[in-house]
Amino acid sequence: MNPVLFDPPLVAILRGLTPDEAPMAGDVLFGAGFRMIEVPLNRPRALECIAILAKMKPADAIVGGGTMLTVADVDAVHAAGGRLMVAPNCDKAVIARAASLNMLVAPGVATPTEAFAALAAGAGALKLFPAETVGTGGLSALKSVLPPDIPLWPVGGITPENMPAWLRAGATGFGLGSQLYRPGQGREALELSAAEFVAAWQERLAGG
Repeated sequence: MNPVLFDPPLVAILRGLTPDEAPMAGDVLFGAGFRMIEVPLNRPRALECIAILAKMKPADAIVGGGTMLTVADVDAVHAAGGRLMVAPNCDKAVIARAASLNMLVAPGVATPTEAFAALAAGAGALKLFPAETVGTGGLSALKSVLPPDIPLWPVGGITPENMPAWLRAGATGFGLGSQLYRPGQGREALELSAAEFVAAWQERLAGG
């Protein structure tokens, strides 16, 4: 699955989302322009949330799971309607299984060795994680050795304010966690944070 089909290339990471909150979160985020939503599996009832979001998403959006560590995780997310596979690590078998199901595969990498192994296994995008540790210098160095069209998405500590520095270093998108969404967050707060991130991306496109 081609990552460039989903614009803006911002992945909303909804860690701790509950089925009761899922319809509100999906309504706000899809309405704000988000086209990729990830629900990490290391919190209860994540698969239920994925199923809810998958049923309400626009035709040009995608929903899936994060912290997908096993082939069984891939199969469970796919069965729930998820078509996005995100992981904090680079496991070739998990990547290959997701790719075989035509999912958008974005495993976590922090080194060139991991990056090239992920691409060889079928990754469509690379999640730079943890971004705070790798830093913009690490991203720039990684970018210099990878094929130029490979999507690179820093994840961890991303804010609207520091997005420009990451973009200058070579980021082509982002995974947005607690700076965007926190469990129990109300609709108004989520609307505000979603709008700020989308505006920051649009400012970049406008040359800001």
